[in-house]
Amino acid sequence: MEEADRARAAAREAVRDVEPADLRAAIDERLAEGSAVPGALVLLSSRAVPGQADEDGLDRRAAGVQLVYEGLALTRDLVEEEPWLANEASDLPADLDVLAADVLVARGFRLLARTDAADAAVHTVREFGRERTDTQEHVESTSRTLEASVFDLAAVAGATAAGGDAPLSLRQYAVGLADSWGAPPLGGPEDVLPEPIEDVLTRVAGGPAADGDDAARPSATDP
Repeated sequence: MEEADRARAAAREAVRDVEPADLRAAIDERLAEGSAVPGALVLLSSRAVPGQADEDGLDRRAAGVQLVYEGLALTRDLVEEEPWLANEASDLPADLDVLAADVLVARGFRLLARTDAADAAVHTVREFGRERTDTQEHVESTSRTLEASVFDLAAVAGATAAGGDAPLSLRQYAVGLADSWGAPPLGGPEDVLPEPIEDVLTRVAGGPAADGDDAARPSATDP
């Protein structure tokens, strides 16, 4: 999918200057192998609403969302797998992953900081923290999954790129796509996104604009 390739390339370019080389390699490997659906959804959402977005700025938004997702997804993996061992020499890959997760989220925030998606990005991280805390304490969480939060963020980042608002209906649909996928890891666009996705998003985006931070869960996600 062209949008996924474009988002992945923008994300990898955004961290090209990371040092040292081992850390940069760990980050690049993560970006190369992971699902680029979050970044692709930014690009697709921008076309579902009126207006013309700046292409360079849109690529930065796609990269920002992709980096935030990869960083938080890596954090989730580390918490669930607990990769550290008694042998300190064997802990190096996990230690690099911790640094990589921090860098990914920080770079993502930097790219989204002065956009209309900045508040949504903060909300995504806070909701991720609440959901992870509930999971660790074996409490049924009322917070959305990471994928649902990031898909909502992607819809906001893309739809507001031309200066307008993000339709609530579009955000609801994005959340529904994530909920329909189910448990991680997230699949590729050919598995997660319906066809023809651009037509579906354009039709869905005909609803009212969102006024708040949270998108409600849709009752159905079928186009």
